[in-house]
Amino acid sequence: MLPGAKSYGALLAAFRWQIPARYNIAVSACDVWAAREPDRVALIQHDDEGPAQAVTYGELARKSNKLANALRSHGIVRGDRVGLLLPQHPATAIAHFAVYKLAAVAVPLASLFGVDALRYRLADSGARALVTNAAGLAKIAEIRHLLPDLQLVVSIDGPGEGAVGLDALLGEAYDAFLPEETGPDDPAMMIYTSGTTGPPKGALHGHRVLLGHLPGMQMSHEFLPQPGDILWTPADWAWAGGLLNILLPGLHLGVPVVAHKAEKFDPERAYALMAEHGVRNAFIPPTALKMLRGVPRPLQTYALKLRTIGSGGEALGRDTYEWARDVLDMTINEFYGQTECNLVLSSCAAIGLSRAGAIGVPVPGHAVGVIDEAGNEVARGSLGQIAVRRPDPVMFLKYWSNHEATAAKFVGDWMVTGDQGLMDEDGYVHFVGRDDDVITSAGYRIGPAEIEDCLVSHPAVQLAAAVGKPDPVRTEIVKAFVVLKPGISPDDALTDSIRTHVRTRLSAHEYPREIAYVEAIPLTTTGKVIRRHFRRQAVEEASGRGPVED
Repeated sequence: MLPGAKSYGALLAAFRWQIPARYNIAVSACDVWAAREPDRVALIQHDDEGPAQAVTYGELARKSNKLANALRSHGIVRGDRVGLLLPQHPATAIAHFAVYKLAAVAVPLASLFGVDALRYRLADSGARALVTNAAGLAKIAEIRHLLPDLQLVVSIDGPGEGAVGLDALLGEAYDAFLPEETGPDDPAMMIYTSGTTGPPKGALHGHRVLLGHLPGMQMSHEFLPQPGDILWTPADWAWAGGLLNILLPGLHLGVPVVAHKAEKFDPERAYALMAEHGVRNAFIPPTALKMLRGVPRPLQTYALKLRTIGSGGEALGRDTYEWARDVLDMTINEFYGQTECNLVLSSCAAIGLSRAGAIGVPVPGHAVGVIDEAGNEVARGSLGQIAVRRPDPVMFLKYWSNHEATAAKFVGDWMVTGDQGLMDEDGYVHFVGRDDDVITSAGYRIGPAEIEDCLVSHPAVQLAAAVGKPDPVRTEIVKAFVVLKPGISPDDALTDSIRTHVRTRLSAHEYPREIAYVEAIPLTTTGKVIRRHFRRQAVEEASGRGPVED
């Protein structure tokens, strides 16, 4: 827990990690509250068509116990991976807690993933069970024959092809369960993150990851919990931002979390939802904040009760920072981290820790520096790579089945982020850019390799390169440079076909919004796509100067 303090210096002096020898996320974020206050509201399920439903800690504990018993009866044991392909819904929290009580490993999967993305993650993790809904079940039906490890599929919308219904499963199970004993380093969850080369990597986290998130989360929300606090985020609970920046910390701290399944972000609906439920604390990624800017006079139109807004996942920018101060009468607390080591930098306007254009200062308990290639910290104001020193409770255990990638993530005891930045004289870190090819679009980190693999699976495409093109709303959009197979000519119908192919096979946030047809794509001697020319061309196009000669 972050101690209350009136200055950054006092925070640093007072903070100490308290990581117990035995720790389980489900016990601390669910069962402790259920034993103490079973009727305390844990979740508020928003329904666009009807009244909201409150879900108590007692209900979460009973149903997660039942699901844990049911999963165990189907052979799920300690260390087994369980996929969770679910939207913001109470069943998502129930499934997470059931998995943790079994000492199994939760593998969150975004609802917007297409069949190729799901097949890779489920196969790579060796998931033995999956909890999903009707929409997810339809996708899994296409690839079930390619997933020999997947023995059990559970649907929260009732039984379906090759799946048992959640209600029926729970109806046959006992509501008492003794959680497996786990330590802070025992695996709890695995979140897949994209990189510049190869397919996505599974970042494996121990149960301590929740405790590691608490100081940064409390800092960005100005000493949460305070009386009347209610949390909400539009971010999918399958992403580290939604799951570990809001859902699990909120439940651990006893703060109600609003759950709302939304197909896409609607700024007017977002304002209305926050007003209806009296949301006091919101995590809103920069792209969503930029969309909220388009709604005129929000304070005059909606009865907002916001106390704090935290934002991260991409650079917020000075304009949006100033807009929030002028229009919302609030200072957005920007924070920073990665799936592998999240919420390590933060702002906290309540104690004067805020600076336009900065992504925060080191959160108490985290050693963050800017280093050179040899792992030495550079001088204040000098450019280098943002890095986090181990050991750190929020840091991942390893990449799943990828020792080489795990080793490459470190320079000595520094975990490197691949992000270039500088630390000013006052200790604020400023993000400058990435030293790799990862595309940041609407808060998502997108690896180009996965998109390129999907593009070349289109029958008309011979070779492809994917890069990020600067965009004022999304930070970047995906732009693809495509070499067509001999005898095929480009037209609008083909462009639409390629876009749809990626959108349906991967996800809606990864498809190329722009496609350019080229005669050739440069490759390294080992056959890797050389993207820097195309990346520079995209930057020049976005600046209005047009493409440049190589």
